[in-house]
Amino acid sequence: MAAFAEGVPCWTDAMLADVEAGKRFYGELFGWSFQPGDTAYGPYEQASHDGKTVAALTRKPDGRLPTVWNIYFATGDAPAALARIRAAGGQVIMDPRPIDGFGTMAMVVDPGGAVFGLWQGGSHPGFAQQGRPGSYAWTELYTRDKAKVDPFYEAVFGYGQQDLDTEDGTDFAMWAPAGRPVDLANAVAGRGVIDGSFPAELPAHFLVYFAVQDCDSAAGTAVRLGGRVILEPEDTPYGRFSVLVDNQGASFAVIDLAAAER
Repeated sequence: MAAFAEGVPCWTDAMLADVEAGKRFYGELFGWSFQPGDTAYGPYEQASHDGKTVAALTRKPDGRLPTVWNIYFATGDAPAALARIRAAGGQVIMDPRPIDGFGTMAMVVDPGGAVFGLWQGGSHPGFAQQGRPGSYAWTELYTRDKAKVDPFYEAVFGYGQQDLDTEDGTDFAMWAPAGRPVDLANAVAGRGVIDGSFPAELPAHFLVYFAVQDCDSAAGTAVRLGGRVILEPEDTPYGRFSVLVDNQGASFAVIDLAAAER
């Protein structure tokens, strides 16, 4: 499996109060199976689809921590990446931590307040499958301060940026890794702005998308399993998507990428 380039999203995991409940929810929603495991820092359930690892669920070490899906960006040198993060105005909330030979993890906050992870792969480089139903598809940063955030990610990962024209006039840009054209074929993440159409209490965050075969069916299944629909299914040039919340409060999105072609 090829290593991920610097700044490319390479892994995602959910921090939950009840991992067993999470396994039931996501197991049915995405068809995931789970491989129980333990690290020096606690239980870690890796999710697989078609026999390939796609995500993980882990128990929150502190009940005061948010219930969230985390996104991790690949780096070949975690200490060097952290130095760039500090220099660009970010904060480190967890210094590089080796995880039992799987790799090295760090957690940081960008200047707008969004949390994300760094992953320097070892025996576990990241996603074994993505972009197919039941696996990771995309991530978007939502921030209230693009003036600080856009140059931050350019400085940290070398992203190129292109603003997109949207039908509803929302402020949205896509990012591509250093040295690649900034187009749909190379984009690895998006950046939206939290404006007056969002709840006032909504913090800056990354929204993780998972690919599904049928967006409407997935939204209905999530509700049946105790989740909620935050944004009803809608069509975009990139696929039909919906924003959901699981039965413990973690938000995520689902998208039918094939719908972009229909």
